Amino acid sequence: MNVLEYLIPFVLALGALIFFHELGHYMVARWCGVKVLRFSVGFGKPLLRWTRGPDRTEWVLAAFPLGGYVKMLDEREAPVPAEEAHRAFNRQTVGRRYAIVAAGPLANFALAIVLYWALFVSGTEELRPRIALVEGESIAAVAGMRDGDLVTHVDDEAVSSWTELRWALLRHAVDQRTVTLQVRSEDHTQGFRQLDLSGMHIDDGEVDLVRRMGLMPWRPHIPPVIGEVMPGSAADRAGLRSGDLIVYLAEGPLDSWLTLVERIRERAGVPTRMAVMRDGERIELELVPDEATQDGQRVGRVGITVAEFQSDRESMFAIVRYGPLESLGRALTKTWDTSVLSLKMIGRMITGDISWKNLSGPVTIADYAGQSAKLGWTHYLTFVALISISLGVLNLLPIPVLDGGHLLYYTIEIIKGGPVSERAMEIGQQIGLVMLAMLMAFAFYNDLTRLFSG
Repeated sequence: MNVLEYLIPFVLALGALIFFHELGHYMVARWCGVKVLRFSVGFGKPLLRWTRGPDRTEWVLAAFPLGGYVKMLDEREAPVPAEEAHRAFNRQTVGRRYAIVAAGPLANFALAIVLYWALFVSGTEELRPRIALVEGESIAAVAGMRDGDLVTHVDDEAVSSWTELRWALLRHAVDQRTVTLQVRSEDHTQGFRQLDLSGMHIDDGEVDLVRRMGLMPWRPHIPPVIGEVMPGSAADRAGLRSGDLIVYLAEGPLDSWLTLVERIRERAGVPTRMAVMRDGERIELELVPDEATQDGQRVGRVGITVAEFQSDRESMFAIVRYGPLESLGRALTKTWDTSVLSLKMIGRMITGDISWKNLSGPVTIADYAGQSAKLGWTHYLTFVALISISLGVLNLLPIPVLDGGHLLYYTIEIIKGGPVSERAMEIGQQIGLVMLAMLMAFAFYNDLTRLFSG
Protein backbone atom coordinates (compact mmCIF):
# COMPACT_ATOMS: atom_id res chain seq x y z
CA MET A 1 0.00 0.00 0.00
CA ASN A 2 2.91 2.31 0.84
CA VAL A 3 4.39 1.69 -2.62
CA LEU A 4 1.08 2.58 -4.28
CA GLU A 5 1.04 5.91 -2.44
CA TYR A 6 4.11 6.85 -4.46
CA LEU A 7 3.56 4.83 -7.63
CA ILE A 8 0.05 6.10 -8.43
CA PRO A 9 0.90 9.86 -8.23
CA PHE A 10 4.08 9.18 -10.23
CA VAL A 11 2.29 7.29 -13.02
CA LEU A 12 -0.51 9.86 -13.20
CA ALA A 13 1.96 12.76 -13.42
CA LEU A 14 4.21 11.03 -15.93
CA GLY A 15 1.28 9.92 -18.07
CA ALA A 16 -0.13 13.45 -18.19
CA LEU A 17 3.25 14.97 -19.10
CA ILE A 18 3.90 12.42 -21.85
CA PHE A 19 0.37 12.89 -23.20
CA PHE A 20 0.71 16.68 -23.45
CA HIS A 21 4.19 16.37 -24.98
CA GLU A 22 3.00 14.01 -27.70
CA LEU A 23 -0.20 16.03 -28.13
CA GLY A 24 1.98 18.99 -29.11
CA HIS A 25 3.61 16.92 -31.87
CA TYR A 26 0.23 15.54 -32.93
CA MET A 27 -1.64 18.84 -33.14
CA VAL A 28 1.03 20.66 -35.15
CA ALA A 29 1.47 17.65 -37.45
CA ARG A 30 -2.26 17.72 -38.17
CA TRP A 31 -2.18 21.48 -38.78
CA CYS A 32 0.64 20.94 -41.25
CA GLY A 33 -1.35 18.26 -43.11
CA VAL A 34 0.87 15.33 -42.02
CA LYS A 35 -0.91 12.01 -41.54
CA VAL A 36 -0.53 10.58 -38.04
CA LEU A 37 -0.57 6.77 -37.90
CA ARG A 38 -0.19 6.20 -34.16
CA PHE A 39 -0.29 8.17 -30.92
CA SER A 40 1.27 6.15 -28.10
CA VAL A 41 1.68 6.91 -24.40
CA GLY A 42 4.30 4.43 -23.28
CA PHE A 43 6.41 1.87 -25.12
CA GLY A 44 6.20 -1.88 -25.59
CA LYS A 45 3.10 -4.08 -25.50
CA PRO A 46 -0.19 -2.14 -25.92
CA LEU A 47 -2.52 -2.38 -22.93
CA LEU A 48 -5.31 -0.40 -24.59
CA ARG A 49 -5.76 0.34 -28.28
CA TRP A 50 -8.42 2.09 -30.35
CA THR A 51 -8.70 3.98 -33.64
CA ARG A 52 -10.51 7.21 -34.39
CA GLY A 53 -10.53 10.25 -36.69
CA PRO A 54 -10.65 10.59 -40.50
CA ASP A 55 -7.11 9.16 -40.79
CA ARG A 56 -7.98 6.21 -38.52
CA THR A 57 -5.16 7.16 -36.15
CA GLU A 58 -4.32 4.38 -33.70
CA TRP A 59 -4.33 5.53 -30.07
CA VAL A 60 -2.29 3.32 -27.72
CA LEU A 61 -1.63 3.05 -24.00
CA ALA A 62 1.44 0.83 -23.68
CA ALA A 63 3.01 -1.13 -20.82
CA PHE A 64 6.30 0.76 -20.29
CA PRO A 65 5.36 4.29 -19.16
CA LEU A 66 8.72 6.11 -19.42
CA GLY A 67 8.03 7.82 -22.75
CA GLY A 68 5.78 7.93 -25.77
CA TYR A 69 5.75 8.73 -29.47
CA VAL A 70 3.71 9.98 -32.42
CA LYS A 71 4.27 7.88 -35.54
CA MET A 72 3.71 9.81 -38.76
CA LEU A 73 3.53 8.78 -42.39
CA ASP A 74 7.16 8.73 -43.60
CA GLU A 75 8.72 7.34 -46.79
CA ARG A 76 11.93 6.51 -44.90
CA GLU A 77 10.11 3.99 -42.72
CA ALA A 78 7.65 2.30 -45.09
CA PRO A 79 6.31 2.61 -48.66
CA VAL A 80 3.78 5.43 -49.05
CA PRO A 81 1.01 5.42 -51.67
CA ALA A 82 1.58 8.07 -54.34
CA GLU A 83 -1.72 9.80 -53.57
CA GLU A 84 -0.63 10.33 -49.92
CA ALA A 85 3.02 11.21 -50.52
CA HIS A 86 2.33 14.91 -49.95
CA ARG A 87 1.17 14.04 -46.40
CA ALA A 88 4.43 12.27 -45.45
CA PHE A 89 6.58 13.92 -42.78
CA ASN A 90 9.75 13.69 -44.84
CA ARG A 91 8.08 15.61 -47.71
CA GLN A 92 7.39 18.66 -45.53
CA THR A 93 9.44 21.84 -45.67
CA VAL A 94 12.19 22.17 -43.07
CA GLY A 95 10.17 24.91 -41.37
CA ARG A 96 7.17 22.60 -40.92
CA ARG A 97 9.34 19.73 -39.68
CA TYR A 98 10.98 22.13 -37.24
CA ALA A 99 7.58 23.25 -35.93
CA ILE A 100 6.27 19.68 -35.53
CA VAL A 101 9.32 18.52 -33.56
CA ALA A 102 9.57 21.66 -31.40
CA ALA A 103 5.86 21.47 -30.53
CA GLY A 104 6.40 18.63 -28.02
CA PRO A 105 8.75 20.46 -25.63
CA LEU A 106 6.80 23.70 -26.12
CA ALA A 107 3.63 21.86 -25.03
CA ASN A 108 5.39 20.94 -21.78
CA PHE A 109 6.29 24.59 -21.17
CA ALA A 110 2.71 25.62 -21.98
CA LEU A 111 1.35 23.07 -19.49
CA ALA A 112 3.63 24.43 -16.76
CA ILE A 113 2.47 27.99 -17.49
CA VAL A 114 -1.20 26.95 -17.23
CA LEU A 115 -0.61 25.08 -13.96
CA TYR A 116 1.33 27.95 -12.38
CA TRP A 117 -1.32 30.44 -13.56
CA ALA A 118 -4.09 28.34 -11.99
CA LEU A 119 -2.18 28.08 -8.71
CA PHE A 120 -1.45 31.81 -8.58
CA VAL A 121 -5.08 32.72 -9.34
CA SER A 122 -6.68 30.23 -6.92
CA GLY A 123 -4.23 31.10 -4.15
CA THR A 124 -2.17 28.82 -1.97
CA GLU A 125 -1.45 28.75 1.75
CA GLU A 126 2.29 29.24 2.08
CA LEU A 127 4.82 29.57 4.87
CA ARG A 128 5.75 33.20 5.34
CA PRO A 129 9.39 34.04 4.44
CA ARG A 130 10.23 34.44 8.14
CA ILE A 131 13.59 32.94 9.03
CA ALA A 132 15.31 31.21 11.91
CA LEU A 133 19.06 30.78 12.11
CA VAL A 134 20.71 27.37 12.02
CA GLU A 135 23.03 26.94 15.03
CA GLY A 136 26.71 27.67 14.44
CA GLU A 137 28.66 29.91 12.09
CA SER A 138 26.96 30.59 8.77
CA ILE A 139 26.66 33.06 5.92
CA ALA A 140 23.35 34.28 7.34
CA ALA A 141 24.85 34.85 10.80
CA VAL A 142 27.74 36.81 9.31
CA ALA A 143 25.22 38.94 7.40
CA GLY A 144 23.50 39.87 10.67
CA MET A 145 20.27 37.93 10.15
CA ARG A 146 18.25 37.31 13.33
CA ASP A 147 15.61 34.81 14.39
CA GLY A 148 12.16 36.07 13.40
CA ASP A 149 13.34 38.33 10.55
CA LEU A 150 10.73 38.51 7.78
CA VAL A 151 12.36 38.74 4.35
CA THR A 152 10.36 41.00 2.02
CA HIS A 153 12.76 41.39 -0.94
CA VAL A 154 15.75 39.60 -2.45
CA ASP A 155 17.52 42.39 -4.31
CA ASP A 156 14.59 44.09 -6.07
CA GLU A 157 12.43 40.95 -6.18
CA ALA A 158 9.52 40.86 -3.75
CA VAL A 159 8.98 37.54 -1.96
CA SER A 160 5.71 36.54 -0.30
CA SER A 161 6.46 32.99 0.83
CA TRP A 162 9.23 30.70 1.99
CA THR A 163 9.05 28.92 -1.37
CA GLU A 164 9.69 32.17 -3.25
CA LEU A 165 12.57 33.02 -0.90
CA ARG A 166 14.22 29.62 -1.41
CA TRP A 167 13.79 29.87 -5.16
CA ALA A 168 15.38 33.33 -5.32
CA LEU A 169 18.31 32.28 -3.11
CA LEU A 170 18.88 29.13 -5.18
CA ARG A 171 19.08 31.12 -8.44
CA HIS A 172 21.59 33.55 -6.95
CA ALA A 173 23.61 30.74 -5.36
CA VAL A 174 24.08 29.15 -8.78
CA ASP A 175 25.48 32.50 -9.99
CA GLN A 176 27.61 32.76 -6.80
CA ARG A 177 26.93 36.43 -6.15
CA THR A 178 26.14 38.68 -3.20
CA VAL A 179 22.46 39.50 -2.72
CA THR A 180 20.73 42.13 -0.63
CA LEU A 181 17.89 40.97 1.58
CA GLN A 182 15.36 43.52 2.79
CA VAL A 183 13.99 42.35 6.14
CA ARG A 184 11.45 43.42 8.75
CA SER A 185 12.45 42.46 12.28
CA GLU A 186 10.07 41.34 15.00
CA ASP A 187 10.10 44.91 16.39
CA HIS A 188 8.85 46.05 12.91
CA THR A 189 12.07 47.90 11.99
CA GLN A 190 13.20 47.68 8.35
CA GLY A 191 16.77 46.75 7.45
CA PHE A 192 19.06 45.37 4.76
CA ARG A 193 21.39 42.38 4.97
CA GLN A 194 24.17 41.52 2.52
CA LEU A 195 24.23 37.76 1.95
CA ASP A 196 27.52 36.73 0.33
CA LEU A 197 26.85 33.64 -1.81
CA SER A 198 30.15 33.79 -3.72
CA GLY A 199 31.50 30.82 -1.78
CA MET A 200 28.40 28.64 -2.13
CA HIS A 201 28.88 25.43 -4.09
CA ILE A 202 26.06 23.24 -5.39
CA ASP A 203 27.53 19.90 -4.39
CA ASP A 204 25.84 16.53 -4.05
CA GLY A 205 22.68 17.96 -2.50
CA GLU A 206 22.92 15.94 0.73
CA VAL A 207 22.26 19.07 2.81
CA ASP A 208 19.60 21.60 1.85
CA LEU A 209 21.28 24.56 0.15
CA VAL A 210 19.37 27.24 2.07
CA ARG A 211 20.10 25.45 5.33
CA ARG A 212 23.81 25.53 4.42
CA MET A 213 23.43 29.30 4.17
CA GLY A 214 22.31 29.17 7.80
CA LEU A 215 18.58 29.68 7.23
CA MET A 216 15.51 27.61 8.03
CA PRO A 217 11.81 28.42 8.41
CA TRP A 218 10.88 30.16 11.64
CA ARG A 219 8.61 28.27 14.01
CA PRO A 220 6.69 29.77 16.93
CA HIS A 221 6.70 28.06 20.30
CA ILE A 222 3.91 25.47 20.08
CA PRO A 223 2.92 23.66 23.30
CA PRO A 224 2.60 19.83 23.04
CA VAL A 225 -1.20 19.75 23.10
CA ILE A 226 -2.89 16.97 21.09
CA GLY A 227 -5.43 18.04 18.51
CA GLU A 228 -6.60 14.72 17.03
CA VAL A 229 -5.83 11.07 17.75
CA MET A 230 -5.99 8.73 14.73
CA PRO A 231 -8.15 5.62 15.38
CA GLY A 232 -6.07 2.46 15.76
CA SER A 233 -2.81 4.39 16.04
CA ALA A 234 -0.09 3.95 18.67
CA ALA A 235 -1.47 7.01 20.49
CA ASP A 236 -4.98 5.53 20.46
CA ARG A 237 -3.72 2.23 21.85
CA ALA A 238 -1.86 4.09 24.60
CA GLY A 239 -5.05 5.89 25.68
CA LEU A 240 -4.18 9.43 24.56
CA ARG A 241 -7.05 11.85 23.91
CA SER A 242 -7.64 15.11 22.12
CA GLY A 243 -6.73 18.04 24.39
CA ASP A 244 -4.09 16.15 26.39
CA LEU A 245 -1.04 18.26 27.28
CA ILE A 246 2.03 16.01 27.12
CA VAL A 247 4.38 17.05 29.92
CA TYR A 248 6.82 14.13 30.07
CA LEU A 249 8.21 11.67 27.53
CA ALA A 250 11.12 9.23 27.83
CA GLU A 251 14.14 11.40 28.69
CA GLY A 252 12.36 14.10 30.64
CA PRO A 253 9.90 17.01 30.68
CA LEU A 254 8.45 18.49 27.48
CA ASP A 255 7.71 22.12 26.69
CA SER A 256 7.22 22.18 22.89
CA TRP A 257 5.66 20.18 20.09
CA LEU A 258 8.94 20.16 18.15
CA THR A 259 10.76 18.39 21.02
CA LEU A 260 7.91 15.87 21.20
CA VAL A 261 8.23 15.05 17.49
CA GLU A 262 12.02 14.65 17.74
CA ARG A 263 11.79 12.24 20.67
CA ILE A 264 9.06 10.14 19.06
CA ARG A 265 11.06 9.85 15.81
CA GLU A 266 13.96 8.31 17.74
CA ARG A 267 11.88 5.66 19.55
CA ALA A 268 10.29 3.50 16.83
CA GLY A 269 9.00 0.29 18.45
CA VAL A 270 10.44 1.23 21.87
CA PRO A 271 8.10 1.16 24.95
CA THR A 272 8.19 4.70 26.29
CA ARG A 273 6.97 6.23 29.56
CA MET A 274 4.98 9.42 29.24
CA ALA A 275 2.74 11.70 31.29
CA VAL A 276 -0.11 13.99 30.25
CA MET A 277 -2.21 16.64 31.98
CA ARG A 278 -5.94 15.94 31.48
CA ASP A 279 -8.61 18.01 33.22
CA GLY A 280 -6.02 19.17 35.78
CA GLU A 281 -4.89 15.61 36.59
CA ARG A 282 -1.48 14.09 35.77
CA ILE A 283 -1.88 10.67 34.09
CA GLU A 284 1.00 8.21 33.49
CA LEU A 285 0.88 6.12 30.28
CA GLU A 286 3.07 3.83 28.18
CA LEU A 287 3.48 4.58 24.48
CA VAL A 288 5.03 2.31 21.82
CA PRO A 289 5.58 4.37 18.62
CA ASP A 290 4.85 2.54 15.37
CA GLU A 291 7.70 2.02 12.91
CA ALA A 292 7.72 3.95 9.64
CA THR A 293 10.24 4.71 6.92
CA GLN A 294 11.01 8.26 5.85
CA ASP A 295 13.71 9.08 3.30
CA GLY A 296 15.21 5.64 3.87
CA GLN A 297 15.37 6.06 7.66
CA ARG A 298 13.46 4.16 10.37
CA VAL A 299 11.40 6.63 12.41
CA GLY A 300 8.68 6.53 15.04
CA ARG A 301 5.06 7.55 14.41
CA VAL A 302 2.19 7.71 16.93
CA GLY A 303 -0.75 9.14 14.94
CA ILE A 304 -1.54 12.49 16.55
CA THR A 305 -1.93 16.03 15.26
CA VAL A 306 -1.10 19.26 17.04
CA ALA A 307 -3.92 21.37 18.46
CA GLU A 308 -4.30 24.41 16.25
CA PHE A 309 -3.50 27.79 17.74
CA GLN A 310 -4.90 30.42 15.39
CA SER A 311 -2.51 33.19 16.42
CA ASP A 312 0.52 30.95 15.77
CA ARG A 313 -0.91 29.83 12.43
CA GLU A 314 -1.43 33.39 11.24
CA SER A 315 2.14 34.27 12.16
CA MET A 316 3.45 31.30 10.16
CA PHE A 317 1.20 31.14 7.08
CA ALA A 318 -0.23 33.51 4.49
CA ILE A 319 -2.53 33.08 1.51
CA VAL A 320 -0.59 33.99 -1.64
CA ARG A 321 -2.94 34.98 -4.46
CA TYR A 322 -2.72 37.25 -7.54
CA GLY A 323 -5.09 38.61 -10.18
CA PRO A 324 -5.49 36.79 -13.51
CA LEU A 325 -3.21 39.11 -15.50
CA GLU A 326 -0.48 39.32 -12.85
CA SER A 327 -0.71 35.53 -12.43
CA LEU A 328 -0.03 35.07 -16.13
CA GLY A 329 3.06 37.25 -15.92
CA ARG A 330 4.30 35.39 -12.86
CA ALA A 331 3.61 32.01 -14.51
CA LEU A 332 5.62 33.02 -17.58
CA THR A 333 8.47 34.34 -15.44
CA LYS A 334 8.47 31.24 -13.21
CA THR A 335 8.59 28.91 -16.23
CA TRP A 336 11.36 30.93 -17.88
CA ASP A 337 13.48 31.20 -14.71
CA THR A 338 13.12 27.48 -14.00
CA SER A 339 14.16 26.60 -17.56
CA VAL A 340 17.20 28.88 -17.41
CA LEU A 341 18.22 27.50 -14.02
CA SER A 342 17.90 23.93 -15.33
CA LEU A 343 20.18 24.75 -18.26
CA LYS A 344 22.70 26.41 -15.94
CA MET A 345 22.73 23.35 -13.69
CA ILE A 346 23.25 21.03 -16.66
CA GLY A 347 26.05 23.24 -17.98
CA ARG A 348 27.82 23.28 -14.63
CA MET A 349 27.47 19.50 -14.34
CA ILE A 350 29.22 19.18 -17.70
CA THR A 351 32.05 21.52 -16.62
CA GLY A 352 32.39 19.71 -13.30
CA ASP A 353 31.36 22.69 -11.13
CA ILE A 354 28.35 20.73 -9.85
CA SER A 355 28.33 17.07 -8.85
CA TRP A 356 26.51 14.55 -11.04
CA LYS A 357 24.93 13.33 -7.79
CA ASN A 358 22.32 16.05 -8.34
CA LEU A 359 20.96 14.08 -11.31
CA SER A 360 17.75 12.26 -10.39
CA GLY A 361 15.95 9.33 -12.01
CA PRO A 362 12.47 7.82 -11.84
CA VAL A 363 12.83 6.46 -8.29
CA THR A 364 13.57 9.90 -6.82
CA ILE A 365 10.89 11.52 -8.97
CA ALA A 366 8.36 8.93 -7.79
CA ASP A 367 9.35 9.69 -4.19
CA TYR A 368 8.76 13.42 -4.76
CA ALA A 369 5.46 12.65 -6.51
CA GLY A 370 4.19 10.67 -3.53
CA GLN A 371 5.37 13.21 -0.97
CA SER A 372 3.84 16.16 -2.85
CA ALA A 373 0.54 14.29 -3.29
CA LYS A 374 0.37 13.69 0.48
CA LEU A 375 0.88 17.41 1.11
CA GLY A 376 -2.14 18.35 -1.04
CA TRP A 377 -3.19 19.13 -4.59
CA THR A 378 -1.39 22.51 -4.73
CA HIS A 379 1.94 20.89 -3.89
CA TYR A 380 1.26 18.07 -6.36
CA LEU A 381 0.42 20.46 -9.21
CA THR A 382 3.54 22.48 -8.43
CA PHE A 383 5.55 19.26 -8.68
CA VAL A 384 3.90 18.39 -12.03
CA ALA A 385 4.67 21.87 -13.39
CA LEU A 386 8.33 21.56 -12.37
CA ILE A 387 8.72 18.12 -13.95
CA SER A 388 6.96 19.35 -17.11
CA ILE A 389 9.57 22.11 -17.44
CA SER A 390 12.38 19.62 -16.83
CA LEU A 391 10.96 17.33 -19.53
CA GLY A 392 10.75 20.26 -21.97
CA VAL A 393 14.35 21.33 -21.27
CA LEU A 394 15.67 17.76 -21.50
CA ASN A 395 14.00 17.19 -24.86
CA LEU A 396 15.48 20.39 -26.30
CA LEU A 397 19.06 19.32 -25.55
CA PRO A 398 20.96 18.83 -28.84
CA ILE A 399 21.29 15.07 -28.33
CA PRO A 400 20.37 12.82 -31.27
CA VAL A 401 17.27 10.66 -30.54
CA LEU A 402 15.81 13.57 -28.54
CA ASP A 403 13.73 16.34 -30.12
CA GLY A 404 16.67 18.72 -29.70
CA GLY A 405 18.85 16.42 -31.80
CA HIS A 406 16.36 16.52 -34.68
CA LEU A 407 16.14 20.32 -34.37
CA LEU A 408 19.94 20.40 -34.62
CA TYR A 409 19.76 18.43 -37.89
CA TYR A 410 17.14 20.85 -39.26
CA THR A 411 19.25 23.85 -38.22
CA ILE A 412 22.22 22.38 -40.13
CA GLU A 413 19.91 21.76 -43.09
CA ILE A 414 18.82 25.40 -43.09
CA ILE A 415 22.45 26.62 -42.92
CA LYS A 416 23.87 24.30 -45.62
CA GLY A 417 20.81 24.37 -47.86
CA GLY A 418 20.33 20.59 -47.85
CA PRO A 419 19.45 17.73 -45.50
CA VAL A 420 21.98 15.94 -43.32
CA SER A 421 23.10 12.67 -44.91
CA GLU A 422 21.48 9.41 -43.82
CA ARG A 423 24.88 8.09 -42.70
CA ALA A 424 25.53 11.12 -40.51
CA MET A 425 22.10 10.74 -38.94
CA GLU A 426 22.71 7.03 -38.23
CA ILE A 427 26.01 7.82 -36.50
CA GLY A 428 24.31 10.61 -34.57
CA GLN A 429 21.54 8.25 -33.43
CA GLN A 430 24.10 5.77 -32.12
CA ILE A 431 25.99 8.49 -30.25
CA GLY A 432 22.72 9.83 -28.87
CA LEU A 433 21.63 6.41 -27.61
CA VAL A 434 24.97 5.98 -25.81
CA MET A 435 24.70 9.43 -24.23
CA LEU A 436 21.11 8.79 -23.15
CA ALA A 437 22.04 5.39 -21.71
CA MET A 438 24.85 7.00 -19.71
CA LEU A 439 22.50 9.68 -18.35
CA MET A 440 19.96 7.02 -17.36
CA ALA A 441 22.68 4.93 -15.72
CA PHE A 442 23.88 7.93 -13.67
CA ALA A 443 20.30 8.76 -12.68
CA PHE A 444 19.47 5.19 -11.61
CA TYR A 445 22.77 4.92 -9.70
CA ASN A 446 21.99 8.14 -7.81
CA ASP A 447 18.46 6.89 -7.11
CA LEU A 448 19.72 3.63 -5.66
CA THR A 449 22.41 5.40 -3.64
CA ARG A 450 19.80 7.72 -2.08
CA LEU A 451 17.43 4.82 -1.49
CA PHE A 452 19.87 2.57 0.35
CA SER A 453 21.92 5.25 2.10
CA GLY A 454 18.90 7.23 3.28
